[in-house]
Amino acid sequence: MTDFNEIDLDLLKKLSEADGIGGMEREISRIVTTYGEQYSDEIRYDNLGSAILKASGQEDGPKIMLSSHMDEVGFMVRSITDDGYVNLLPVGGWWGHVMPAQEMTITTAEDKKIIGVIGSRAPHGLSEEIKEKVIKPMDLYLDLGIDSREAVESLGVSIGDMITPNVQFREMNDSNYLMGKAWDDRCCIGVGLEVLKNLKAIEHNSTIYFAATTQEEVGIRGARTAVHTIKPDIAIALDVTTATDTPFDNKGMKLGGGVVLSVLDSLTIGNSGMVRMMEEIVKDLNLDVRFDFMTVGGTDACNIHKMLDGVVSMTLSLPTRYMHSPRLIIHKEDYIQTIKLVTEFCRRLDWSSLNQMKAAVGISNL
Repeated sequence: MTDFNEIDLDLLKKLSEADGIGGMEREISRIVTTYGEQYSDEIRYDNLGSAILKASGQEDGPKIMLSSHMDEVGFMVRSITDDGYVNLLPVGGWWGHVMPAQEMTITTAEDKKIIGVIGSRAPHGLSEEIKEKVIKPMDLYLDLGIDSREAVESLGVSIGDMITPNVQFREMNDSNYLMGKAWDDRCCIGVGLEVLKNLKAIEHNSTIYFAATTQEEVGIRGARTAVHTIKPDIAIALDVTTATDTPFDNKGMKLGGGVVLSVLDSLTIGNSGMVRMMEEIVKDLNLDVRFDFMTVGGTDACNIHKMLDGVVSMTLSLPTRYMHSPRLIIHKEDYIQTIKLVTEFCRRLDWSSLNQMKAAVGISNL
């Protein structure tokens, strides 16, 4: 097994800083296809906009689907007041505490970027009841620093335009820690592209399809249509999970602790034989491993495993701090180890190992 340690930080920067909520993932799709073109044999799209990159193996080998979603949580322009304030419509799950006083970017239909700030209240004179109350995202607004509806419209802003956090990618004081927006799930878009790059240098029996999917945050939609396009034999959903190593949690899912095998979440139970094969690879590559049991939420695997006549599936996760907020933090070691694990899984998989995974859940007519 070739030792893959080099990662492309410029790719991660571009992925993090690109803007793309559910149904408006075009900026990210362009990055995916531009970067992945040299490492894939074919690029196609489904009708929801998921980009699917193919790395061919043996003609009669299994088809592996890797799935990472392109969309981030964000907002749309819901309405514009006569005084020039922009009312927000959340697209994806937001907690009101993380929003006030944050810079946001409106992307117009002509791809013009307009910067504003979400309004907040000064604490002076507020009652304790008001201070302790979480403002609902629907009650917040964007201040563009202008004073009329006409001025907003003259900038090209329209109802339905995309709004996303205005955040720059940053290596933290320990450069292993990477801060940016949209790590959910752009860091795993990076994983998929890095795996395709690695596979270009090695022989593999299987044909790998990397699906950069759409609309996960609003109902896990793009993964469903991508499955019908690919018709995979087996699939890995790549997504983030919640790090719990801060003073708020202190429960043990640390950044920098290696790969995370998702045994189950609230919407998917990983194939037990597939989990075991991942464990074997972890041991062979001397990687670090944790196990995740996420009782709230799900990933692309939720819809993938239920499509067609069922697809052998599981999720691999990267822990991130401050999920569904404007600024998230991940760790390079988790990213690198996940790339190594997925690359080796794709190299090793053949029909024999896939049939063992099916037998693990009681399928005997093999």
